[in-house]
Amino acid sequence: MFESAEVDGRLSKDEFAKQLPEVRAALLEAQHKLARSGHSLLVLVGGDAAAGKGELVDTLLAWMDARGIHVHTFLARSPEERSYPGWWRYWQAMPRTGRAAIFFGSWYTQPIAKHAGGKLKAAALDGELRRIVELERMLASERVIVFKVWLHLSRKAQKKRIEKLKATPLGRAHLTPRELHDARHYQSFRDSAEHALRLTSTAEAPWLIVNAAHPRHRNLTVARALTLRLEQTAKSDSLRRPHSHKAPALPTAAAHSLLSELDLTKTLEDSDAAEQTAALQARLALAALKLHRSKRSAILLFEGPDAAGKGGVIRRLTDAMDARIYQVRSVSAPTDEEAARPYLWRFWRDLPARSRMTIYDRSWYGRVLVERLEGFATESEWTRAYGEINAFEEELTEAGAIILKFWIAISPKEQLRRFKSREGTPYKQYKLTKEDWRNREKWDAYSAAACDMFEKTSTENAKWSLIAGDDKRWARVQILKTAVRALERALGAG
Repeated sequence: MFESAEVDGRLSKDEFAKQLPEVRAALLEAQHKLARSGHSLLVLVGGDAAAGKGELVDTLLAWMDARGIHVHTFLARSPEERSYPGWWRYWQAMPRTGRAAIFFGSWYTQPIAKHAGGKLKAAALDGELRRIVELERMLASERVIVFKVWLHLSRKAQKKRIEKLKATPLGRAHLTPRELHDARHYQSFRDSAEHALRLTSTAEAPWLIVNAAHPRHRNLTVARALTLRLEQTAKSDSLRRPHSHKAPALPTAAAHSLLSELDLTKTLEDSDAAEQTAALQARLALAALKLHRSKRSAILLFEGPDAAGKGGVIRRLTDAMDARIYQVRSVSAPTDEEAARPYLWRFWRDLPARSRMTIYDRSWYGRVLVERLEGFATESEWTRAYGEINAFEEELTEAGAIILKFWIAISPKEQLRRFKSREGTPYKQYKLTKEDWRNREKWDAYSAAACDMFEKTSTENAKWSLIAGDDKRWARVQILKTAVRALERALGAG
């Protein structure tokens, strides 16, 4: 794979000067078209030690409009970054629509380096690479152009370049211990990198392998390839039929389903509810303190029909805990800033750090519920969202997060009663909107979509708990009980 990049790429100064104006003009024009498109650009720069990765980034910034580009350098994770799942820091840096980001170092750096150093087995490396392919495929589906460059040097060219860098103080400053280590283990690093590039060069995000021995050739080659990629994207967009908004096909509720079989008649007397709630809140307080002392995080998310009682349940949870441990996120329609990035960006941004808990009043499942049924997401977007959400939650649980997912179910009759009650109570009227009344007309469709969601996203480490909610006291106690037991089991408390 690398042999093809070892051809002689020498270019004279005169030839370079002759070609440069046209190359720069085309690249700049392609970038400006990007700014007007519905795409963003993510450039990943990787390569062999001493291959000139920093020089290439500096060149791209000089040849393009740097005002539309952010450069992110990913070295060892900072203490803050170590408080979050490994992918968190990359999601923070995702460019918005019309903008570009250059990742100097990326999600490839650690897997390749660890495997080359014998710290990551082949099977584990392939698992990381499969996850990377899934991520890049998802980004491409979200209109992110993923442009990947690998700068390659032969062993002879690398040795020559390192000696040249060592000859000057500035050059020596650019030779990091990591690069010198990789250079000393040239063959193992090359083998790991070649394997990684072969498995992750896909139609959505192909690798460009460039001979980096000659900087002028290297820079022109990358600039031309990037221009071509941007132009091809613009051309494919012009051929794509414009999306015409039409009412989505609504799913049909099955005669028998998880929701239809839920017993909504269960009740609890006030005295019993008060006694159990107090005891469970005491246990929750201790479990929350245990979480705070641990290196784990917790996510509790709540979904269900309008007026199902999510807010009341969340208050019973938060009343029991130290406010410094948790935060509550109420999820509604995305802002312009959020809509300008891949769907999961806003949820990655607000994840709890280690020792913390986040409670979500509605969540990332909006894509397969309200966005699906109201036509805010295309069929392609919401159908692939099941797999994307499962992968997202798997990454969180592997990083130590405890995920508890609750659906509070109520009957249409009980929902109507609560709507009427809100109408007649001045301080509750703000909770009732026209959309709430309109959503009642799609009750069966929402129920069917929820059942699809349970079936496709209830995984071993992130199961759904369905709670009968017609009696609020019953629902609150059951959720407290489920949450406390799960936290105690996960944390070894109680």
